[in-house]
Amino acid sequence: MEENGLEDDSTRMTLGEHLEELRKRLFWALLGLGIAMCITLPCGKYILRLLGYPYKEMMLAAGLKPTFAVLTMVGGITVYIRVALVSGVVLASPWIFHQLWQFIAAGLFSKEKRYVHYAVPCSAGLFLIGAVFFLFVVSNQMFKFFIWFNTVFLENVEMVITFDKYITLVCLMMLVFGVAFQTPLAVLLLAKMGLVTTKTLNRYRKHVIVGMLILAALFTSPSPVDQILLAVPMWMLYELGVLLAYFLVERKRKEEEVE
Repeated sequence: MEENGLEDDSTRMTLGEHLEELRKRLFWALLGLGIAMCITLPCGKYILRLLGYPYKEMMLAAGLKPTFAVLTMVGGITVYIRVALVSGVVLASPWIFHQLWQFIAAGLFSKEKRYVHYAVPCSAGLFLIGAVFFLFVVSNQMFKFFIWFNTVFLENVEMVITFDKYITLVCLMMLVFGVAFQTPLAVLLLAKMGLVTTKTLNRYRKHVIVGMLILAALFTSPSPVDQILLAVPMWMLYELGVLLAYFLVERKRKEEEVE
């Protein structure tokens, strides 16, 4: 029911209904992931080649042999399945994000649910852009730093790169960058729902930047290279979110009030 243009709170879901909705969305998300893995499992060898490309190029440029090592007999197959799983998550990310946002939308008013239709493709797209950005931009600089530090700065240190550690690092960093690239969408949605204003976002900009630096330090390697290369794009995406919040939310509201 609606009264004076506002939806009645009685239409909100109960706790039991929320749990049932969560169960349903988890089922469909896992089903989508399973289907995606049916594609990524046979292609695991080619995905591994793609993930290893930045490392291979950096090692060759440094005059070193680009080899990996496994410490156990099951090391290779473990990495293979892990890569297929992560690749499945990336491939199924539009569907997974759709299920996530549908669960969130189930507890919203009808007016608020409209934002979900825009959030799903944007969220999936930003995730993919973040993952690709790490693989083809950040990883290059990060591996350069690691190779220089180990072979030049420390002089007598010989690098033994294990297959599982390298792939785990790359996959984890791709996921971190994919999530971090959700920043402008998060800012825009908060503004759309009236939880923040551009005035508030501008006032606390310094606090946000410090928070981004802390998050970058927590979720990346100890290297300052990838920390900076995560924090800077996050800050730029935050500024993009502030601009979008102004032009798509506050400016539009002001125009509607004038009319």
